[in-house]
Amino acid sequence: MDAANRYKILIADDHPLFRDALKHALTGAFDAMAIVEAGSIEEMTARIEADHEIDLVLLDLAMPGVRGYSGLLFLRAQHPGVPVVVVSAHEDPSVVRRCLEFGASGFIPKSINVDSIRLAVREVLGGGVWAPPGLDLDVMDEGDADLSARLTTLTPQQVRVLMMLSEGLLNKQIAYELGVSEATVKAHVSAVLQKLNVESRTQAVIAASRMDSVQWPAD
Repeated sequence: MDAANRYKILIADDHPLFRDALKHALTGAFDAMAIVEAGSIEEMTARIEADHEIDLVLLDLAMPGVRGYSGLLFLRAQHPGVPVVVVSAHEDPSVVRRCLEFGASGFIPKSINVDSIRLAVREVLGGGVWAPPGLDLDVMDEGDADLSARLTTLTPQQVRVLMMLSEGLLNKQIAYELGVSEATVKAHVSAVLQKLNVESRTQAVIAASRMDSVQWPAD
């Protein structure tokens, strides 16, 4: 048996039809590959925490409950040892580059053919990085690069706090959602401000929104 056939892959996408299509594409190439599915960030996190044998996550950026790259940032911070390949309908080079900067091991556009999907998965499972060929990923605004680097220093809980700040939640609402005290939330907010090199919650939200939408194509 090929070693690749023993891998376990988690497909995290809120569209059941696309999960089925991706599952079919992979099982057609790896006969004994185990496929796990999740339809939300919460379900994805629960499955990873319950199963430490997951070798790769195929992550849709646009699932409910996340904004822009926040799902990828959270996953990389929470489970840095699990490789992530972003699978997205967005194919702008800036989106691909940003995902790789935030720790993705690959980027698969939803428009590519089955053979390319299989090639990408094999490459990442082999320890490599895969991006669509022919894209110019070198051009990067210096300010955006600095902000990208700062965002990757956030802990999983700090990512969640920043996501909730972006949604307009107050400290007491964040504390309720996370099941922690308001003092703990204040500490997280202070750490987020420091790591992003901003002075207020509003500036932190603006910084996060830059990464979410400035170069983010509309659906």
